[in-house]
Amino acid sequence: MTLLFDENLSPKLVIALADQFPGSCHVDRVGLGSEDDNSVWKYAQQNNLTLVSKDSDFQEKSLLYGYPPKVSMRFELLKELYSLRITNLNRLNELLTAKK
Repeated sequence: MTLLFDENLSPKLVIALADQFPGSCHVDRVGLGSEDDNSVWKYAQQNNLTLVSKDSDFQEKSLLYGYPPKVSMRFELLKELYSLRITNLNRLNELLTAKK
């Protein structure tokens, strides 16, 4: 799973989670920091990225338009896992993809 972090999240997450999610990026680093949600959505869709955001805008968009891209609102889980320094990729993916 490759992640695209929304502008409301720190770009430092890309580095912090690089070993678990290689190839992930932040909207600021791909020139989308000031772009509208539609541009970010299309970029994620075209590049097979999972959008990670703490705002509900992309979650609502996914309900309207469906997959792709996949949208994750589980930022709090990512933050918790990073703070606990969980390094087992299989367990991390299992937790991220688990239904609430």
